[in-house]
Amino acid sequence: MLDRISLDQLRVFIAAADEGSFSAAARRFRRSQPAISEMIATLESQIGVQLFDRIGRYPQLTKAGETLLADARGIVMNVDHMKARAYGMSSGIEPELSVVVDVFFPMDRMTRVARGFRETFPHTPLRLFVEALGGVFQPVLDGRAQIAIAGPLPDVPPSCSTETLGDIRFMMVASAEHPLARHNGPIPRDELARHVQLVLTDRTDLSAGRERGVLSPFTWRLADLYAKHHFLLGGLGWGGMPVHSVADDLEAGRLVELTIDGISPGGANMPMSVVYSTAEPPGPAGRWLIDHLKLCPRRQAAREAEEGRSASNAAGQGMNEEQATTLAI
Repeated sequence: MLDRISLDQLRVFIAAADEGSFSAAARRFRRSQPAISEMIATLESQIGVQLFDRIGRYPQLTKAGETLLADARGIVMNVDHMKARAYGMSSGIEPELSVVVDVFFPMDRMTRVARGFRETFPHTPLRLFVEALGGVFQPVLDGRAQIAIAGPLPDVPPSCSTETLGDIRFMMVASAEHPLARHNGPIPRDELARHVQLVLTDRTDLSAGRERGVLSPFTWRLADLYAKHHFLLGGLGWGGMPVHSVADDLEAGRLVELTIDGISPGGANMPMSVVYSTAEPPGPAGRWLIDHLKLCPRRQAAREAEEGRSASNAAGQGMNEEQATTLAI
């Protein structure tokens, strides 16, 4: 008998519980009250459990009814979710979107875009992986991810296409207690070479034999940016970090920028790109994600420009008021 339970019965059961009466549920479904009562009675007979106590004026859920109501909601919700996902798939929307993100990419930027993604594609789960160097490309090559957000590598795999996302700032830093932090003037390369450099290591072979930014023969290699950050704070070496991830440490004086001979102060630009398989380009959900990741820096720049104009206007207004006060005096 349990196999004969219908979604229609479960929806009526939920409506009767939510509305507080069979007649209200009947109005919602535009059916007669006796028809709703019969559907619920049939459901109770099929499952062998009384769902409502009908002694009073209005039916009240029994303890068993309260428990089974949660199950009924879950079943209906899952079926509705399946229907919505199937509709999206038939419309070309990806059933899920897997993205691998470079550890250097600002996660707050990804979070802002992911919030909008959830609202726009509520039935497309987002799978997010965080990797470094060649580990960003490998899942795309293996087919485990559709999109990669990557920093620079000497060579992008030939089977992949790329789109520019913009730059982030990358800076050489060390603990305020590190000997290099106390060096007067620009630090010569031979002085850097006397100290341990903390370097991210590639867990794949994609960048084997090709290293960027390694200036010391003495290196400690870490596969995790979080660990590298803490090693820098602990004075265990010097190394490069994305500025957004150490901005608070620089402001508080826990880390300092290293002024290196031949490198302009303030950090260097590191280009970030979207990478995907040329043979399998992103669908509607992936395309939306890419386009909005590109929009983020422009929106941020627009906000900063607007804040700058507001501050300038406020300063100008203050100056005018001060001038008026002076004239009044």
